[in-house]
Amino acid sequence: MKIKIAPQGYILFSLAYILITLLGRSDIAWYLKPFLLPFLINWVYSFDSFPTKKILLLALTFSWIGDCILLFSDKGEMYFIVGLVAFLLSHLVYIGVFNKQIKTEIYTNTFVFWSGIGVIILYLLSLISLLIADLGDLKIPVIGYAITISVMLLFAFKGSLHWQKPANYFILFGAILFVSSDSILAINKFHTSIPLASFWIMVTYLSAQFCITLGILQLNKTKIASSK
Repeated sequence: MKIKIAPQGYILFSLAYILITLLGRSDIAWYLKPFLLPFLINWVYSFDSFPTKKILLLALTFSWIGDCILLFSDKGEMYFIVGLVAFLLSHLVYIGVFNKQIKTEIYTNTFVFWSGIGVIILYLLSLISLLIADLGDLKIPVIGYAITISVMLLFAFKGSLHWQKPANYFILFGAILFVSSDSILAINKFHTSIPLASFWIMVTYLSAQFCITLGILQLNKTKIASSK
């Protein structure tokens, strides 16, 4: 029962949160944000046991901690830095999750493989070039974070070439959305104000977490079913 309720609750709660954000009621959204990821955490926790279950729970927990800390980022730069560290740890754990998924497909198209890697490297260099002049004392942590999310995307891309369909597409799309959310946040904070930034950040972020979680659970649901 929990497995069925958790994803539906996450979707409905996320839609309500996004609508409230779009309407400009940040005062209400502030109180609702800590209750979003617990739906996904409950979904994973209630799922059948699989090898990377605890690691996935850890990634979601670090993200939830980051969500809560960033609520206070307007009170001082230290809150932003600590929140950044929480999400950095979340991305590092996601890299571990992606790396440990079983690969079942053989992919030999080297052009697609190297093109994907080239696009990721180009994204990283472009983002750093855009932001570096505006980062000030945060230059090293932000660049380190940009490298980390790029590596996370790289592992998702490499894995998507070998994981079962359609779970591989969910995970890759989720990773792209996660990188998009972080990029919008960074550009809006350090470089140029983006219209409806909070809305776009949360739409991409909430969709990313859902897609990655769904993809990982689908991969392991297939594995569990085949082992019975």
